[in-house]
Parts: sequence; structure tokens; C-alpha cells
Amino acid sequence: MTTNEYNKPPIWFWVVSAIALLWNLFGLFNFYVSTFDQVSILETLNQEQRELFEAMPMWATIAFGVATVSGTLGSIGLLLRKKWAKPLFIISLVTLVAQFINWLFIQNAPEVFPNSYTMPAVVVIVGVLLIFFSNKAIQKGWLS
Repeated sequence: MTTNEYNKPPIWFWVVSAIALLWNLFGLFNFYVSTFDQVSILETLNQEQRELFEAMPMWATIAFGVATVSGTLGSIGLLLRKKWAKPLFIISLVTLVAQFINWLFIQNAPEVFPNSYTMPAVVVIVGVLLIFFSNKAIQKGWLS
């Protein structure tokens, strides 16, 4: 058996990697809309929510962008079977946590948006799982 045959990832690796890419593309789309198509979002918000959304500091917007771009690139790295996927997922997680700290604790979004903790919790869990998944793929020799 050759090394390439031994290190060939199973089908579920490709399924998880494709789902990770779709997940991160969705995040990238959300970043694009919240940054470049704010009118469509602002029209759906009440005055208090609108003020909170408009008060988002630039550094938090940049963190959101870095998180979504690095997560998307990390997912592409998985599909290309590259080890650099893992550090990109780490960057994504760190920057999204920074953005969520701002949103939840500095800007106090839960006071204005009910259930504000749900999506950040899901996103952080997925981010942690993608780091573990890429680490396991490296250990198994699926990423080079």
C-alpha cells in the first residue's frame, strides 16, 4: 500500500469539509450584507436596534471580516488537503470571539436583541469543532 492510498481521507472528510465551506460562505455573505448593504438590514430594525447596529465600532467590523474570510479560506484549505487550514480556523475563532465580546458585552446587544447569545454560541462551537477537525486531519495525514 502506498503512502497516498493510506493517507486518502474517507468520504465523510469531504462531506464535512464541503459543509464547512458552505457554513463559512454563509458567514461571508452575512458580513457582506451587514457591511455593504446596511439599508436592507436597517429597514427591519426598530430605532433602538438600529442605533446599536450603527454604533458597531470599526475594529469589530474588521474582526467580523477577518473571521469570515479566514474561515472560508480555511475551509478551502481543507478541500485542498492543506495544513494551513488549521491556523486559518484559529484566526477565525479568535477574531469572531473578539467581535462577539464587543457585541454581547461591550455593546450589550442582549438588552436590545432577545436571544443574542444563541448564534454566537453556535458559531463559536462550530469554530472550535473546525479546529479540532483540521487537527485530527493533520494527525491522520490527510492534510499536508
